[in-house]
Amino acid sequence: MFTIGDFARHGRVSVRMLRHYDATGLLRPAHVDPATGYRSYSAAQLSRLNRIIALKELGFTLQQVRDIVDDKVGTEELRGMLRLRRAELEATVAATAARLVQVEARLRSIESEGHMPTNDVVIKTLPAVRVAELTATAAGFDPQDIGPVISPLYDELFRRLDTAGIAPTGPGVAYYEDAPEGGGAVTVHAAVQVAAPLRDGADLRILDLPSVESAATIVHRGPMDAVVPTAQALAHWIDGNGYRSVGYPREINLECPENRDEWVTELQAPVSRTGWSGGL
Repeated sequence: MFTIGDFARHGRVSVRMLRHYDATGLLRPAHVDPATGYRSYSAAQLSRLNRIIALKELGFTLQQVRDIVDDKVGTEELRGMLRLRRAELEATVAATAARLVQVEARLRSIESEGHMPTNDVVIKTLPAVRVAELTATAAGFDPQDIGPVISPLYDELFRRLDTAGIAPTGPGVAYYEDAPEGGGAVTVHAAVQVAAPLRDGADLRILDLPSVESAATIVHRGPMDAVVPTAQALAHWIDGNGYRSVGYPREINLECPENRDEWVTELQAPVSRTGWSGGL
């Protein structure tokens, strides 16, 4: 038998945690001295302690842990619980990785303030182009809001084009506008160039994007999660060269290999040289 302190050391947990498990009935001492109240544990109880700790680290509640270690949960139900928890953890890892990419992009913007290269900015006229598109709403214009919305849209768009027998004739064109509901929400248009008749069906919309008389353009290399430094370099150029923005930039997917670090995307920001008028 072990004292509570010795058992805690062998189990690599705190005495406080063991007392909590005792109070909740999750792990009772093998023996409690009626005179002193001292708790004693057996080596055999390390097995239950290990299971409790493992299940807790997987994110299960104490009640779920109790049901599992007390054999109140069948094998199939436990397998389902573990699969669900695995999916949740994988989603958390993916979200964290995406957030790290965005943080790194912000850091690069901060580090390059004052000396961001803008010599690659080109003013050009954008011709009208026919596209097929699907739309959805994102909570905002941050990469973390746009990414989870636009990627599934493109997957579904290409699936529907294939079903309709329509082949893309040019690159993808993503563009944006303020959503009708306001509150900073953005309508996301996932589009691709096509040569097909105009249509406004429920499954697919084909329309002509109007020409843009003047757009400041810059090429971004890498994943769109890391677009912030390039977008802000473009903004610095616009502000420093007597232009003002007159809408969300379009994104033209020039190259989209499987490795997103090798993506090449042109940002096309509509601009004007007329007087500035802004809003609060």
